[in-house]
Amino acid sequence: MELPDGTAVLSIPAGASPVQSDTGSVSAGITAPNGDLLVYLNATPRQGEESQVNWPQFRLDHLTGENAASATRISNRTGMVFRGGTGSCVADSYVTRIGAHRYREIACLVAGTRGGSVLVVAAPAESWDVYSPLLEQAVDSYLAE
Repeated sequence: MELPDGTAVLSIPAGASPVQSDTGSVSAGITAPNGDLLVYLNATPRQGEESQVNWPQFRLDHLTGENAASATRISNRTGMVFRGGTGSCVADSYVTRIGAHRYREIACLVAGTRGGSVLVVAAPAESWDVYSPLLEQAVDSYLAE
């Protein structure tokens, strides 16, 4: 799934299908038969004051400012090599304000030759170990343009 601005291509795993996302973004997910979200993938153009240096704290602040009651950094890396670019990633966990749902995610700010983009892959915290190989493959396959 290519971002409309041409800055990145999000690879989606087998079984995932496009889901509604913000204008200018692309998203895909895998849902359970009961409709519960099992896996979520999103790519969006860089939009704010985020940078490779401030990315981990920027992401945590964004989560708690938007819809998370709490967010905790698990790890972060800078200088990561992506297909077509470089980036900074943070692995974190958070709890939603509504419903107190727990999620884990990997969120990356990636710079390519055409611009920057944000990649987010997530799953419910209790099933992270099941889906993390699939999500890490999506991160490894991300193409910055």
